[in-house]
Amino acid sequence: MKKILEWTIAKVVDLPEEEQEAYSLQLLEDFESERGWDERFAKTQDLLGAMAAQARDESARGESLPYDPSDRPAR
Repeated sequence: MKKILEWTIAKVVDLPEEEQEAYSLQLLEDFESERGWDERFAKTQDLLGAMAAQARDESARGESLPYDPSDRPAR
């Protein structure tokens, strides 16, 4: 186990049980949320690669317009 995780667990163990549960639930929710994002992101890689290839092809054929972010009007 990494030292920071060991240190964190030691800190949480010293808390009252109710606070331990709250921190544990928050950690689980965060973990599940991140795992969900990782899974969704992994599923989009083929689509993103295809879109990037299409954009490169369009640019090579001269079908795209140049973009300069400094040309945007000020807000």
